[in-house]
Amino acid sequence: MAVEILMPALSPTMEEGTLAKWLVKEGDVVKSGQILAEIETDKATMEFEAVDEGTVGKILIAEGTAGVKVNTPIAVLLEDGESLSDAPKAAAPVAESRGEPRPTAVATPVVSAPVAAPVAAGARVFASPLARRIATEKGLDLTKVQGSGPHGRIVRADVEGAVAAPKAAPVAAAAPAAAPAPAAAKAAAPAGMSAETVLKMYADRAYTEVPLDGMRRTIAARLTEAKQTIPHFYLRREVRLDALMAFREQLNKGLESRGVKLSVNDFIIKACALALQAVPDANAVWAGDRILKLKPSDVAVAVAIEGGLFTPVLRDADKKTLSVLSAEMKDLATRAKTKKLAPHEYQGGSFAISNLGMMGIENFDAVINPPHGAILAVGAGIKKPVVLKDGSLGVATVMSMTLSVDHRVIDGALGAEFLKVVVEALENPISMLA
Repeated sequence: MAVEILMPALSPTMEEGTLAKWLVKEGDVVKSGQILAEIETDKATMEFEAVDEGTVGKILIAEGTAGVKVNTPIAVLLEDGESLSDAPKAAAPVAESRGEPRPTAVATPVVSAPVAAPVAAGARVFASPLARRIATEKGLDLTKVQGSGPHGRIVRADVEGAVAAPKAAPVAAAAPAAAPAPAAAKAAAPAGMSAETVLKMYADRAYTEVPLDGMRRTIAARLTEAKQTIPHFYLRREVRLDALMAFREQLNKGLESRGVKLSVNDFIIKACALALQAVPDANAVWAGDRILKLKPSDVAVAVAIEGGLFTPVLRDADKKTLSVLSAEMKDLATRAKTKKLAPHEYQGGSFAISNLGMMGIENFDAVINPPHGAILAVGAGIKKPVVLKDGSLGVATVMSMTLSVDHRVIDGALGAEFLKVVVEALENPISMLA
């Protein structure tokens, strides 16, 4: 029978996207792994691969359509032996059911529950929407299914031949029970002024209305949620940069022949990565009703782009040299500005850095990016009068740092210990090479 191709979730946080471009047309024969369409998420434009083989019988969503919800049918794929004349019969029920409760739509939140469990254990499940639907119907635990699709992705054939796992049903059944809690929290959250109210206030003034794209809408929602739900507190330290600046200049001279030029930010990334290892209890994220303590130092770094913000993640930053970190950060920042990052390159991490010092900002308070446990706001290095070790007055380059902390994850003393290690590493930069 005809198979629905559903709007994919190209990232764990994606709820809707824009079907930017179809790369196939009705009647085309497609193979597993073939690129079907380009889809714009809140962060990037990504290619959508076919999981099953067949013939495109009907395109249900035209290219350029925005706000397409995840798991919405976007096309119909015909199997071998079926003709294009079967497509309207398969597509008609799909179109009619969009405004009504569909078995697939009901099952989708249930499927997401088994996927969440492996994530806590350090594993991820990659499966097609059709495979997830069949798994739900059969009571299968997708973590127990071996994928045969592209890059090990679980496809229809894998779940059809699998044996149901006995524990899958209870896990799935538990998902709806947990749903009311977030719903209640959202209902209790205070709402701002409505668009109508604001428009009336400025009805007699000239303005240009700027519609929100997917990225801006997501940033607004996530940061609003962060400030309403995360109990922020702030720890501030100053660090003297003179030793680091001299050491950096020396290293850059030695690395000039290799085309390497280290920035102060590279040292900050390294210092934070080492501090997460030295203070492992601070290397943690909030997971709704528990804390996850991470073992690797995966550090996210904020990168400003036109219309928004990316936080690419430098994985295992504590194990990488300064030159490797510098090259990787430059590559991620360059591709972030053109929205060419893959989801795994900007998702995850336990800790983030936001550096506005290069823009002349002396100090600021950053908003935590959930589920991170903390974010470090870095200001500019400013020459200031200081008291030297011998008690005399002198001048030093001083940089302000503010650590925004999720109090559910990190207490004050723990945050202070972490920040102390960061300061010590920056004021003794040679220690980061040991």
